[in-house]
Amino acid sequence: MQLPKDIQSAIERLEAAGFEAFVVGGCVRDSLLGLKPHDWDIATSALPNQVKELFSELPFYEAGIAYGTVTLLFDGQAVEITTFRSEGAYLDNRHPSQVNFGTSLKEDLARRDFTMNALAYSPQKGLVDVFGGADDLAAGILRAVGKADERLLEDALRIMRALRFAANLGLELEPGLRQALHENRALLGHVSVERINSELMRLLAGEQVLSVLLEFPDVLAVFIPEIAPTIGFEQCTQYHKYDVWTHTAYAVAGAVPNPLVRLTLLFHDLGKPSTFFTDEEGRGHFYGHDKVGEGIARERLLALRFDRRTIDTVAGLIAHHQDKLRAENVRRLLCRLGEKNLRLLIEVKRGDIVSHADDFVSDRLDKLTEAEAELERLLIEEACFALRDLAVDGTDLQALGYPQGRLLGETLDALLDRVVDEALPNERAALLQAAAGLLRTAAGAGATDAAGVADAVGFTDAAKSASKERVR
Repeated sequence: MQLPKDIQSAIERLEAAGFEAFVVGGCVRDSLLGLKPHDWDIATSALPNQVKELFSELPFYEAGIAYGTVTLLFDGQAVEITTFRSEGAYLDNRHPSQVNFGTSLKEDLARRDFTMNALAYSPQKGLVDVFGGADDLAAGILRAVGKADERLLEDALRIMRALRFAANLGLELEPGLRQALHENRALLGHVSVERINSELMRLLAGEQVLSVLLEFPDVLAVFIPEIAPTIGFEQCTQYHKYDVWTHTAYAVAGAVPNPLVRLTLLFHDLGKPSTFFTDEEGRGHFYGHDKVGEGIARERLLALRFDRRTIDTVAGLIAHHQDKLRAENVRRLLCRLGEKNLRLLIEVKRGDIVSHADDFVSDRLDKLTEAEAELERLLIEEACFALRDLAVDGTDLQALGYPQGRLLGETLDALLDRVVDEALPNERAALLQAAAGLLRTAAGAGATDAAGVADAVGFTDAAKSASKERVR
C-alpha cells in the first residue's frame, strides 16, 4: 500500500515513541480494491493524551475522545487517531455503554462490523487480517465479523451500511448476514433519521442498487412504510411487465446516478396501490397516483430530515412524472418547470420508461430524445420561457396605466402564456399593444386576477393552469 506522506510520518512517529500504529478500516479496504481512499484512519496502542502530547504542534479536535479518538489536522486534512479499544454492551443498539483502552490490535479489529473493514496495515508489519477480510473481498463477499445478529444488535446502522456496501461495491451478502438483515430490520427504529438519510442516498447511487432494492424492500419499508403495499402488487396493464415494486427497482437502477432523479424514482409510484382499480375488461388504472405519490414523498422526506429544496424538487418531479413529454410541448414544460427541473424530469421519465413492457420502450425513448433535442434548440435560440425573458416588464406595464399589484403580475403571466404558445411574438411593441388591450378588456369586465383576465381574452384552460403553477 502507498500511504500519504503525512500518514506514513505519523505512523513512524508513533512507532519511534514505542507504540504500535496501523492504518485501519475503509482506507485499507479501498486500497485492496484499487480505489482511492477518501479518509485515512490510524489505530494505535497510544492513549489519547499520549497522542496529543506526541503531536502537540498540530491543531486537534477532541470530539471523539471518549471513544479514544483524537482528530489531528495535517495541513488542514483531518486524520483520526484512535486508541486500540474493546467495547461493552450496546444498550441503545447504537453506542457502546463502555469503552476499554489498553487492548490489542486483534481485540480492536474484533469490534468492527464487517471482515473487509477489520483490516489493518503498517509499512513495517504489512497487512494484518485476523478475520479473512482480504479473502472475502477477493471473493466479492460481505461478511460480518463473528455472528451477524450480534453485530447488528450492537449498532443498527450497520443494516443500512451493509446494503450500501452491497450496492456500491457489488458484494454478495453472506447468507447469515442476509438473513440477519431481514430479521433485525426493525432495529432501524433506533437509528437517527439523519444517518438513515445519508446511507439511503449513498445506497441509491450504487451501480448494483438493483439487486439490493429487489431483495430488501422490507428493510426500506421500516422508514418508508408505503413501500410495503407495492411489493408484489400486480399492475394488470399491457404497459407494465413488473409488479409495482419491481418496476420501481428497475426504474431507479436504470436511471442516471443523479441523487434527485433516483430519489424521485424511489417514490414515484408509491401512490399506486391506494389508487388502483380495474375496468370492465380487467385492465388496471391508477388515476391520480402522481398526486398521491407527491404527498407521500413530502411526508416521508420531511420525516427523514431532507432539506426543503430537495423535498420540493422531488415532490414536484413526482407530480409531473405522468406529463406527456413530447417535442411539441417542451416549450410549455420549460416555462412551467424551468430548465434545471425539466432536465431532471427527462431523466426521471427515461428511468421510468426503461422499466416498462418491452413493446413500449423504444417508441417512448425516441419521443423523449426528440423532446430533449427540442429543449436544446430552444435554449440555443434563447427562446422566451420565463418572465425574465419577456421583452417587457412591470415598469413598462405601469407606464401603460397598470397599478402595482396582482393584476400587473398576472397580466405578465398572461403575456408570457401567449408568447409560449407562439400566439404572440416576444417583441416589445407587440407585447405593449397586447397589454394595453388586456387592460381595457380587464377593466371592462371588472377582472382583478389572472383567471378573470384569461376569461376576458379567451385564453385556453391550459394557459390559465400554467400561469398559476409556473415555477418562477
